[in-house]
Amino acid sequence: MFTGLIEEIGFIDKVISQNSGGQLVIHAKTIQEGAKLGDSIAVNGVCLTVTNLTKVSFTADVMPETLKRSNLGQLQKGTPVHLERAMAANGRFGGHMVSGHIDGTGIISGKKNEGNATRIFINADPDLLKQIIEKGSIAIDGVSLTVISVDNEQFSIGIIPHTGTQTTLLDKKIGDQVNLETDIIAKYIQRFLENNSAQQDKPLTLEFLKENGF
Repeated sequence: MFTGLIEEIGFIDKVISQNSGGQLVIHAKTIQEGAKLGDSIAVNGVCLTVTNLTKVSFTADVMPETLKRSNLGQLQKGTPVHLERAMAANGRFGGHMVSGHIDGTGIISGKKNEGNATRIFINADPDLLKQIIEKGSIAIDGVSLTVISVDNEQFSIGIIPHTGTQTTLLDKKIGDQVNLETDIIAKYIQRFLENNSAQQDKPLTLEFLKENGF
């Protein structure tokens, strides 16, 4: 489990392509502290398992499903990536509950300055947009953010100056692809309602959720 608060920006040192997937070697300064083989590190929001460690880098395997669902297949030597270690049991949720399991990708479609923030618009698949709500949480390339608006084609988020300096999101260009992980609770509720067809035509009430264990 992760929180969506980026600890460090690392850089791709090597991409090793394989027929069945690949490996990433990622240069980092501090993310390895306290890490060991088998630990989980989120790379651009994707939970990967550490298979090798040095003082300046770590290696992780990437399977075909991950390449299909995320933007990791586009990474090249020198590409900056967001890094976050799995949350310790005694840690704080500074962002929101992030599993590191990417639901799909979105495309940067617009940017707009609003006061001290930058609003970024992202086009996404309609099935993903169903799981995104205004003022809800979403992880973009592993960064925990609050949704400003959402419609049938896109959603938008705001980047404050601190987030801008700690991540690569403001460096993204129109047309760039980003990893998306929607709110885990929204996914469970959507799946639950799909499996309870009798409820689909009725308003979702607090009483209904309580009766069904939410």
